[in-house]
Amino acid sequence: MELKAEFTTEPFHGEGEPPEHAVRARDAAAEAGLTVDFGPLGTTARGDAETVLDALPSIARAALDGGATRLTFQLSTGRTSSRPEPPPQTLARLIQDVEGQLGGRLSELDRPGKQRAVRLLEERGAFAMRKAVVTIAEALGVTRFTVYNYLNRDG
Repeated sequence: MELKAEFTTEPFHGEGEPPEHAVRARDAAAEAGLTVDFGPLGTTARGDAETVLDALPSIARAALDGGATRLTFQLSTGRTSSRPEPPPQTLARLIQDVEGQLGGRLSELDRPGKQRAVRLLEERGAFAMRKAVVTIAEALGVTRFTVYNYLNRDG
């Protein structure tokens, strides 16, 4: 059986390089032989159940040794998202629709406008698509870490 471990480390950082504790946790998961999808506000590691379960203590230790003040894990089997994944090739259309709603290219918006664009895209399910953060960050003219920061902001 395959398991998926999703974990977040805190404190969160906004723009710039990811925090040391997040990098160390990611590296520990990779060194354990897991398939890793890394983001500054969360990391997903996949592998067979035994490998994932055996890796959890080393991931936790690496995060704490790197300065994490909080570590949250979630384990699941298979795809458990309650949000339906949009059909392929719709991300460009979603971005175009938000640009129309906000009256201009995402890259030309001010910071509050970009934050609103991210919220609108999130409401429309854009972030359920694979690699959406990278595409949306490019459209906004910001880093993917900034997009994660916008997603983490309270409404």
